[in-house]
Amino acid sequence: MKYTKKERLDIGKRVYDGEINKYQAAAEYDISEQTARNYMRQYRFANGLPAKEPGARIQREDSSPKLATEDPGLEEYESMTKEELIQELVRSRIREARLKKGYEVKGDGPEKVFIPLSNKNTK
Repeated sequence: MKYTKKERLDIGKRVYDGEINKYQAAAEYDISEQTARNYMRQYRFANGLPAKEPGARIQREDSSPKLATEDPGLEEYESMTKEELIQELVRSRIREARLKKGYEVKGDGPEKVFIPLSNKNTK
């Protein structure tokens, strides 16, 4: 489907402002994710706006519990159940293995971001 320049800029504005993401725009407007991203870039360039921060995501109101990103203190470990301690131990070992491979992970699910610890290419 063809869109006018004004319509493309309106779609780009919605993506840039975080009202919808490029996947939602693609489904809603029957375009590809890359096209939605290009519309957002066109909007940004047309209005002289800065690029979005890497890893910036739409903040959703989600009722599901998130895993703690920081290690709990000693007092918190003492108050944990056996299952919670096992879960924390597994998370700690996964985090340690990732650090050995040279990266960290922030977030989870579709918001997961892989952060390299150095600029060296590992290939």
